[in-house]
Amino acid sequence: MSRGLSDDDIESALGDAVDEPARTGWATVDKTVFGVSAGIILVVCLCGVFFTEAVGAGASAALGWVTSNLGWLFILGATGFVVFALVLAFGRYGSIPLSREGQKTEFSTLSWVSMMFSAGMGIGLMFYGVFEPVTHLASPPPFVDAEPNSPEAANAAMAYTFFHWGLHPWAIYAVVGLALAYSTYRMGRGNLMSSPFQAIFGRDRIVNKGWGKPIDILAIICTKFGSATSLGLGALQIAAGFSLLTTGEFADDPGTALPIIIICVLTVGVVFSAASGLAKGIKWLSNTNMVLSAVLVVFVFVVGPTVFILNLLPSAVGAYLADLVPMSFHSAVFGGSDWLASWTIFYWAWWISWTPFVGTFIARISRGRTIREFVLGVLLVPTAVSILWFVVFGGAGLHLQLGGIDIAGTGSEAAGFFAALQQYPFFIGSALVVMVLTAVFFVSGADAGALVLGTLSSRGRKEPWKPLVIFWAVLTGAVAAVLLFVGGLGALQTFTILAATPFVLIIIGLCVSLYVDLRRDPLRKRTVGPVRTSSEVLGMVPFTRPATDGDDDGGPADAASPATDDNRH
Repeated sequence: MSRGLSDDDIESALGDAVDEPARTGWATVDKTVFGVSAGIILVVCLCGVFFTEAVGAGASAALGWVTSNLGWLFILGATGFVVFALVLAFGRYGSIPLSREGQKTEFSTLSWVSMMFSAGMGIGLMFYGVFEPVTHLASPPPFVDAEPNSPEAANAAMAYTFFHWGLHPWAIYAVVGLALAYSTYRMGRGNLMSSPFQAIFGRDRIVNKGWGKPIDILAIICTKFGSATSLGLGALQIAAGFSLLTTGEFADDPGTALPIIIICVLTVGVVFSAASGLAKGIKWLSNTNMVLSAVLVVFVFVVGPTVFILNLLPSAVGAYLADLVPMSFHSAVFGGSDWLASWTIFYWAWWISWTPFVGTFIARISRGRTIREFVLGVLLVPTAVSILWFVVFGGAGLHLQLGGIDIAGTGSEAAGFFAALQQYPFFIGSALVVMVLTAVFFVSGADAGALVLGTLSSRGRKEPWKPLVIFWAVLTGAVAAVLLFVGGLGALQTFTILAATPFVLIIIGLCVSLYVDLRRDPLRKRTVGPVRTSSEVLGMVPFTRPATDGDDDGGPADAASPATDDNRH
């Protein structure tokens, strides 16, 4: 194994900038990473179109094997990431900044939170906001001793919903984003999924010998199918709302034609957003969605069962906190394998499949935050917002279900949100807001995903070549459409789990790499007293590293050195 990074390497890197390469256009693209990843994705899409039944059967068989034999890996991995993130936040590394000294944050805290939240799980909240709680109420998890549609089942339903959308998914995002942000802005490496592994294997192996390329290829493939799943869910929900508003009833099977048309239309919007750039596109869409989401929350809170929702909040949060540890470690050893595969394991796989996308994106917008600020912001703020969202919308659904209105059995999974809103005033207006919200979440999520894919396939460039970003935006829509064509919601979930399985090991490797880096950071070198700045560590004088010439593959051979202006990985 390579020596990784020395203490002098770290101290030298702290004074260097992270600059964009001088090359432009097609020359910025990593031909190997782009060609292999795009080729594999296109082959899967073509096979899905021309060999639909065979692809569906093979994927289902693979899914059965994964959930039966590797479910424990998802359960232990997700909980381990929560512990790791909290240890970093509240331990001795918490004050280390994700930047060189003196660099300011790029975005305001409000924009930072709204951008990562919209990219992280916006469509999922719309799709499952009502559906998941009422489903757990009507059919309680096997680990819950409660009768269907009982108050006890309602409390457990909210606890499990919080569990699936709270600390665990955001901890998965946090550890990946933290490893990437530290590697990019603190160490001066490229913004690639493989870059943090230089801490373990050395820069020469990861960059010059190509050990990092398989990691980046897997990250792109994982991202593509994870984000396509969310876009497919969004299209299904918009189709359900459109069907209700035009026909006056829910369809048990809405088919795939309308969702695919919706994907095609919204993909055009993604292309325009991607072409406008990060600040103009994603930031504007994310802030707009925050406003629309707040309006919808206030509306349902006011016209819905306000007192019930207020009473539900402390009860559900208490149940979540009380049962967090048992829920985190429930496995299929004594039964419940089908339920775990359909819910917890699927969710953990879904979040893991999103980590290359969300983790890279969060890292991209988090320069200048401290580790403590990053973890608390990524872990606690979105979790609190998710809890608020599900208390309002899930609480409204539970109240209706307990009152005898069968929300859980109304139409398809995508119809749950509309079925609840239909019971309140101004349904047409609120339904249109939901459809617009879902559409904007679709565009902002696909836009951010395309930007990340562009970064991953262009040697970690912070601002990738726009035609490359547009290509990935179009391909994301194509993958979502093909998966819906292959098998609807089931196919989306199946391919998500399959794509996520090998990436669990990559995330574990990122945690190890980050820990190795942090142990060598000058700001953790103290035994007592407050954390010192690197200027104090280096003799009270800010250290600036002399310029060095890079090699043909992206910079000096030294493992910790940031890339030069001409080449960066």
